[in-house]
Amino acid sequence: MTTSQPRNPTLVLALASIALTVYMWLFLHAESQAAVGALLALAAIAIALARKTGIAGQIGTAGALRPGQANLWAAGSVLALIALFYDQHFALLMICAVLLYTTAGLGLTLQFGFSGVANFAGAAFFGIGAYATAVLATHTGIPHLLIVVISGAIAAVIGSVLIAPVLRTRGHYAALVTIAFGILFKTFIEVNDVLGGPQGLQVPGMTLFGYALNDGFTVFGHEASFYVSYALLSLVVCGGIFLLVKALERSWVGLAMDVVRTDETAAATFGLHIARWKVIAFMMGNCFAGIAGSVYGMLTGFVAPNNFTFADSLLMLSIVILGGLGNAVGLLPAAVIVLVLPEKLQFIQEYRFLFYAALVIAILLFRPDGLLPRKTRLFFSQEAAR
Repeated sequence: MTTSQPRNPTLVLALASIALTVYMWLFLHAESQAAVGALLALAAIAIALARKTGIAGQIGTAGALRPGQANLWAAGSVLALIALFYDQHFALLMICAVLLYTTAGLGLTLQFGFSGVANFAGAAFFGIGAYATAVLATHTGIPHLLIVVISGAIAAVIGSVLIAPVLRTRGHYAALVTIAFGILFKTFIEVNDVLGGPQGLQVPGMTLFGYALNDGFTVFGHEASFYVSYALLSLVVCGGIFLLVKALERSWVGLAMDVVRTDETAAATFGLHIARWKVIAFMMGNCFAGIAGSVYGMLTGFVAPNNFTFADSLLMLSIVILGGLGNAVGLLPAAVIVLVLPEKLQFIQEYRFLFYAALVIAILLFRPDGLLPRKTRLFFSQEAAR
């Protein structure tokens, strides 16, 4: 079915953004299981009606026509939610977690979705960034903002030890290499007393330009949660890396990665250095995960081996698959579903990893391209093709 082009893309994006913001405000406010169930039913009905009436297609078309405005409206929605929950710790913590896991998912998207490099150790590189921040912030006087960048670089450098085995293997064999690395990382920090062993390490709170984010602040006489500062920082980090990934996708760098993922033989025939592009994607993706882990460590104030298990890597991978492999836009709604939904549905708290596994299986069976499939790259506009 052909989707008609909206007459006013800006208005469509504005209304969609407002509707999603109001819905997320209601969902995060809901406490009873009946209210959560009613909101989930409402979302299912609204999505079905939007697809049937073509509204969903118009929203997608409006986003494609005005990508800059779509990004601004998305950022505005997050800012509105932060403002609405300015004094509620739990809601702000969930917003931070969604943004930081989305950031780590952007790294996996660059690896798995763009260049076809399997990485089942996302939580390990997330943890490397957190542990590097704990050590550097405690024992050095380096500015914390620079520590975040250094922690990402450390995650990329440590991940470079996997380059040789990853390049020499393919498919599930390469995945096994990264799984083994993730298990080894957790074992290493558990037996290493310098890094706190199984008890973990405390992470100092972030100080940004002389302001300690853990101190909190007041707005018009109302005390705001200190998580507000971390939520704003998480939004800046997530938004900046998102724009970088989208710029890479549109450039010749993204084109080269797409060719390598699609057909390595054809890529080599046309002179593309396959190993080089895989190494670039792998190290950049690990760097993004390390940056997200660095901010997460300062946010929580504590890191321990049990926070970076293979199950957490599967959680990150499920976000990438659910959102649509290779589509950076789908990561945010997927992260909301994977992280926030189990917190609201209390009866599946003890079975959350079973929920993640069932969710991934259902997506692979019924919607293998994810919630928002990545569109085919177009080299010429429709007008030029005519």
